[in-house]
Amino acid sequence: MRTRFLAAIAALLIAPTGAPADPIADFYRGKQLKVVIRAAPGGNYDLYLRLLARHMVRHIPGNPTAVPMNMPGGGGLTALNYVVNVAPHDGTVLTMVTQTTPMDQALGLDKNLKVDMRKLNWIGNMSDENMFLVTTRSSPTKTLDDARRRETPLAATGAGGVEVMMASVLNNVLGTKFKNVLGYRSSPEMNLAMQRGEAEGRMTTNLRALFAGTPNGASEFNLVLQAGMRRDKDYPNVPLMREAAREPNEQPVLDFISRVLALARPVATNENTPADRVAALRRAFDATMVDPEFVAEARQQDLDISPWQGEELQRVVSAIVDTPAAVLAKIGQAIQAGPSEERKEQR
Repeated sequence: MRTRFLAAIAALLIAPTGAPADPIADFYRGKQLKVVIRAAPGGNYDLYLRLLARHMVRHIPGNPTAVPMNMPGGGGLTALNYVVNVAPHDGTVLTMVTQTTPMDQALGLDKNLKVDMRKLNWIGNMSDENMFLVTTRSSPTKTLDDARRRETPLAATGAGGVEVMMASVLNNVLGTKFKNVLGYRSSPEMNLAMQRGEAEGRMTTNLRALFAGTPNGASEFNLVLQAGMRRDKDYPNVPLMREAAREPNEQPVLDFISRVLALARPVATNENTPADRVAALRRAFDATMVDPEFVAEARQQDLDISPWQGEELQRVVSAIVDTPAAVLAKIGQAIQAGPSEERKEQR
């Protein structure tokens, strides 16, 4: 009896355990996760995506190696086109899409945009932080009323950048006179433009990083306006764009733009990526957003983390693209570009 018992135990020990293989872990093990960044090093897109890359791979089964790749240009289209047309559609690439791209598709604003935003697999939104319009303390433009009275140059990236669109909306809907100075590749370059006097202000979603880069912090800037669905709890006295409508027909336009801006840091992978890998990336994103090490590093870098899950982001993007034509017609008029100036020298 004892012999038969020992033999049975031995058979159990050498037999297969029956535990199912993990196809997600098997796929990602030993692979690289390319993280394509739409801006030059040092800007907000770069900071957010590199932070995500460092921590998210620990939550993906198989623990792939993150490889950040900076591809600035075209208001984000250079990076997006690489992801869609060159990178594999297998769950090994992530990018942060320019927040206004779903709106660009809805309005047909960019003939070079060939990607259907609804078909991308959206992984999650890292932040819905408000966008702030700031000017230097020395600028005569300290309020919206000031901006209605005088031309105010703002540092901006390319013609497809969110800063350019915002200035156009403010000019066409609220009667301001902002002038975009184009060609700056990153947040540090735009900050330097203000220090040099090339521009009096800029748009930013990261006030903390802006203030941290100046000797006297917030005291060096005027906070003219914020744009989002609600006032930032830390800046309740800064006027909210949605509340600045002067006529009823302006409200739908300002509300639409505010929803678009709430997509501050949307992360996506390619269409046709296998559904189980999309699900794994979404759950890894969710786990990263509450990871204590990730949260601590975000705080250290003064990066806002106010995430949405991928499923919610997917619905919002689709709703923006599918906005009724009558509303889109009003928005199209509002975002017609106002005066802008290409930067004449490379620095």
